[in-house]
Amino acid sequence: MWSLLTIVISLIILVVLAMRGFTIVIIAPIVSLFVIVSNNLPILETFQTAYMTGFTNYVKNYFLIFLFAAMFGKFMDDSGAARTIAHGLLKLLGRNSKLRALISIMFVCAFLTYGGVSLFVVVFAILPIAKPIFRELDIPWHLFIAAYFTGVATFTMTMVPGTPAIQNIIPIKYLGTTVSSGAWIGVVAAITLLVFNIWYMSYALKKSEKRNETYANMKNLEKSDDPKLLVDKYAEKVLPNMVVSLIPPVLLIVLLNAFKLEVLYTLMITCLVAMVVFWKFIEKKRESINIGATNAVLPIINTSADVGYGAVIAVTAGFTIFQDMITNIPGNPLISLYIATTLLAGITGSSSGGLGIAMETLTDTYLKLGVNPEAFHRVAAIASGGLDALPHNGAVITTLVVTGLTHKDAYKHVFFVAVVGPVLAAIPALIVAIMFY
Repeated sequence: MWSLLTIVISLIILVVLAMRGFTIVIIAPIVSLFVIVSNNLPILETFQTAYMTGFTNYVKNYFLIFLFAAMFGKFMDDSGAARTIAHGLLKLLGRNSKLRALISIMFVCAFLTYGGVSLFVVVFAILPIAKPIFRELDIPWHLFIAAYFTGVATFTMTMVPGTPAIQNIIPIKYLGTTVSSGAWIGVVAAITLLVFNIWYMSYALKKSEKRNETYANMKNLEKSDDPKLLVDKYAEKVLPNMVVSLIPPVLLIVLLNAFKLEVLYTLMITCLVAMVVFWKFIEKKRESINIGATNAVLPIINTSADVGYGAVIAVTAGFTIFQDMITNIPGNPLISLYIATTLLAGITGSSSGGLGIAMETLTDTYLKLGVNPEAFHRVAAIASGGLDALPHNGAVITTLVVTGLTHKDAYKHVFFVAVVGPVLAAIPALIVAIMFY
């Protein structure tokens, strides 16, 4: 039990250091060292084998996917195509009421992420549009977070079939499945999630109105300490029209789902098409290519560091106890699979990191238990999105900084839409998985 306790202590250290702003690249080796020493494992050997094997395997399997996805996102951003799509969809969906504006922003973000655009690109595309709408309708700025996280970090990330999100791609390497696997499980989860999150946005909006909160009297971008957040980089730029802007993301969705093309080929083709289509709209072409490529490095290194930490945990006696406890949970093994994966995502503060660890350490166990690979794929993907969005999550921290908010201002919205919502949505999803797969 001491070994299991050391894992829990290492998690606490990880969360505390992450909340204090330290990067996971530093935190992961530190907490891994704590686990190694406290479990009497050979330090150098464990780092060189367990930690670096987990680290390098993740890089080997997913670097090219991260690379082309990051370059695609950069082309969509620098050309202004993401901004054009966001603006066009927002006009189409409407903004004639506060709740409708929030729902419209949610669906704009969802469309962009389903079209393969990184959530970090989406936030910069949507901010210049959302800011004047919130000011015009007098919506407290902190409510932006509820709409944004629902759109980028819930149903398009793990639930809807065919999404190009990395969380939907990781299981393919281990299970031989496709991006559409476990479709009905995902659809049921997505519908449940949307019903709950839209209700929550309505509830939060009414609650803010009762408190007489407005755009002006609450923290907003104009009150931010960072003047760069007020700059609209698209203001003086000629942007591609809607038809041109939609070509690459629609192509990505069609190749991935209709033609069932392998993920890496899909991203390579889409990236090349985006570069050709948007070439004249990109001012600093070499810079866009270079920065797009280097933008892949930090996310994959962060996630690989997480996976390395998980690989160290996996060689401890405590993890064997954890595995036995999880796999011996009464009932269908899909339930214990969900619990194990969501706990790992929570431990690492990363959906892709937790999912990577789960797939690496649990795949053989659950396949031997007779779990259907398609159900395995979708349940594990859904499980990776939930506890991952705890306060130490990197995307949460970065988004709050970019929007000029703090955990105190807006984390409650992240918790309800990106933690509570996905966990509730998993209940009917598991029922469908158990009954029909």
